[in-house]
Amino acid sequence: MGSVLAQVRNVLVDMDGVLYRGLTALPGAAEFIAFLQERGLGYLLVTNNSTLTPEQFSTRLARMGMSVDPEHIYPSSVATANYLAAHAPRGTRVFVVGEQALVDALQARGFVMGGRESQYVVAGWDKTLTYDKLVTATLAIRDGATFIGTNPDKTYPLEHDIVPGAGSIQAAITAATDVEPLVIGKPGTPALLGALELLGAAQKDTAILGDRLDTDILGGARAGIHTIMVLTGISTEAEALASDTPPELIYADLPALLTDWRRILLA
Repeated sequence: MGSVLAQVRNVLVDMDGVLYRGLTALPGAAEFIAFLQERGLGYLLVTNNSTLTPEQFSTRLARMGMSVDPEHIYPSSVATANYLAAHAPRGTRVFVVGEQALVDALQARGFVMGGRESQYVVAGWDKTLTYDKLVTATLAIRDGATFIGTNPDKTYPLEHDIVPGAGSIQAAITAATDVEPLVIGKPGTPALLGALELLGAAQKDTAILGDRLDTDILGGARAGIHTIMVLTGISTEAEALASDTPPELIYADLPALLTDWRRILLA
């Protein structure tokens, strides 16, 4: 246990279920961010949530007592736009099933919003989802558009509830097209490898901290980095211990992780 935390120089931190649930900060979140900053550790908040811009996430975190500059926030919307920018020219038409932050990220990289004629369909979490959006996405994919998913999270944790997420929307499109999306966000590796590149970080001294086995922990394992799980979000300890890809470390919450990490650094 100690050897893992002693090696870590960079941390990819999930947000929903780790730092907060809904609009409520989780215990130790502000203290954990301050710890990363005080120790000079490289970090990015790598979230599968595509509905807010880095600036909007920064503002949300500030309201919960956490001071994080936008450049330290890497949502799946930005990761998806970066991936497409490496594979398609500016001016390529994209149909989005998602919210304004995803549209903004794609437009910032030179993509043009289209309809059925689009070369790509990008689907993320969309709280304004309509049947018309599903129809256009389905027809574009059936016409040959490439299907991209910002992230596969089937659910999203609120303060007291768990609601449908981006993966549920993508599943509906897959049911109508028989086409599975290329997933950018966790556990897809494009977002995590992009985060490592942004940090200039090596795999051997980087860890991902998350709450979900099927996204954070599996994604970290696929990317070849250390994996740490907290039990304040979706996955349980029993599920983690029974998993084919268990996390290297499991903590009840951020205060427990901080206590261990500080003890190791002082040893």
